[in-house]
Amino acid sequence: MSWDEVTPLLWPATVDTLVMTGVATLFTAVLGLLLGVLLVVTERGGLLPAPPVNRVLGLVVDIGRSLPFLILMVAIIPFTRAVVGTSIGNAAAIVPLTVGAIPFYARLVEIALREVDPGVVAAANAMGATRREIVGKVLLREARPGLVSGLTVTVIALIGYTAMAGTVGGGGLGNLAVVYGYERFETKVMVATVALLVVIVLAVQAIGDLVARRLTHK
Repeated sequence: MSWDEVTPLLWPATVDTLVMTGVATLFTAVLGLLLGVLLVVTERGGLLPAPPVNRVLGLVVDIGRSLPFLILMVAIIPFTRAVVGTSIGNAAAIVPLTVGAIPFYARLVEIALREVDPGVVAAANAMGATRREIVGKVLLREARPGLVSGLTVTVIALIGYTAMAGTVGGGGLGNLAVVYGYERFETKVMVATVALLVVIVLAVQAIGDLVARRLTHK
């Protein structure tokens, strides 16, 4: 294939990758943040201590993080079909992408929240702040740089997951690399997809670092 033939294939594949990553990131940011907060507030000595609940949540998160993405993607095919009606394509890939990223981000949220100065929390508590106010106006606010950095790492992981999703019927650059670069031995396609993935990752990292730095100085 010539570059003139390769170029028209790259744009739709890139858009598919960005859409899958973007939608999965949205769900992951919301659900992973909620799960991470629950891990912190339900621990012994937390704002809402519930050790049994905390242990169950921790176990679920650890199991989710321990499964390789390809295995997870195959294992939850029935769930994927129940959610989107199919196990092939971009919409189907978003389900395992989200399921795989939520526990990953939840642990990063937990780490970011644990780094908040306990003195700030104690001061808010002494001033009569409610638990909801402490979580929303103290913990989450003070942890914003860490939360953004954690989300940046998660988005980059999701981009890698989308490439793997292409090996089992997902769309995007991963599928393009498999169908043309691997199965048809088109080296130009493989080089182009790798280069685009690197550019996307570098862009995400740069944006994430910039936002985290600005939040740190506020």
